[in-house]
Amino acid sequence: MSENRFNTATGLPAIDASGVPDHVAEADIRESAARERREKLRMFLTNWQGMTGLILVILFFASALLAPWIAPYDPNALDIPARLSGPTLDHIAGTDQLGRDTLSRILYGGRVALKIAALGVSIALVVGVFLGMLAGFGPRWLDSLLLLLFDTVRAFPTIVLALATVALTGPSLGMVLAIVIITSIPQYARVARTATLSLRNTEFILAERAFGAGTARMLWHHIMPNVIGPLLILAAMEVPVVVTVEAGLSFLGLGVLPPTASWGTILNEGYLVIRDTPWMVIAGGIPLILTTLGFTFLGEALRDIFDPRMGKGR
Repeated sequence: MSENRFNTATGLPAIDASGVPDHVAEADIRESAARERREKLRMFLTNWQGMTGLILVILFFASALLAPWIAPYDPNALDIPARLSGPTLDHIAGTDQLGRDTLSRILYGGRVALKIAALGVSIALVVGVFLGMLAGFGPRWLDSLLLLLFDTVRAFPTIVLALATVALTGPSLGMVLAIVIITSIPQYARVARTATLSLRNTEFILAERAFGAGTARMLWHHIMPNVIGPLLILAAMEVPVVVTVEAGLSFLGLGVLPPTASWGTILNEGYLVIRDTPWMVIAGGIPLILTTLGFTFLGEALRDIFDPRMGKGR
């Protein structure tokens, strides 16, 4: 549209090809966009699944970030006389085999899960989007090479890759983070590649290329804004997978090492003493279940709202 709202020759309002004044058309576009945003917000607020997921996600973030202030005890403080006790007024979720407060360890374990999920998903998303756009927009040989790399990484199950890595480096939090990032990159890259392939020959990209725009500019200003939305929703749905992977590796002794509190180590320690008390397994499993449900509900609700075809298909 013309930036000049008046015709310099006649002094009358500028008219576009449809016969509508420019300023009227611009106002209609802004109003239509605002109406669409309000409708999507209304759909989300009336979606019980999305609201339930949002509440659970907020609880997960709040409990993890505020753990040092809301945890009743130090997660590694010993209380031998109270070892393996069930829920009491002093220890709401009971204690473990060393008398450590289970609730405090669960809250601090949430910090480990949050750290792995935030760093792992963020780094994998950034690298995956970059490689995916590069594969979809670059020459065919580069696309084939990157696809081969993605398929090679995906061919290794996460647990098998973790076992091989632990044999070389030993278990650690950094190793868990590296495995999460490496195994998550291909799925983001493939989605970004598919979206880029569908956009590379569209009219606005061809016009940019005709005006001499560089590849970096087209990727940053035109391709990425159009592919990042679905990938953010995919990232939200990937968080519970990352949390579960971290808990599973820690449960097997391949991730976070004692005495660091982790949901996986809590479940492992509870499994060893389950004949004496089931409370550690129950208390360690509940936050894992709620976090998985929260991010899954939130991700599916966002997907249904921003991609109505998925909602209709379901």
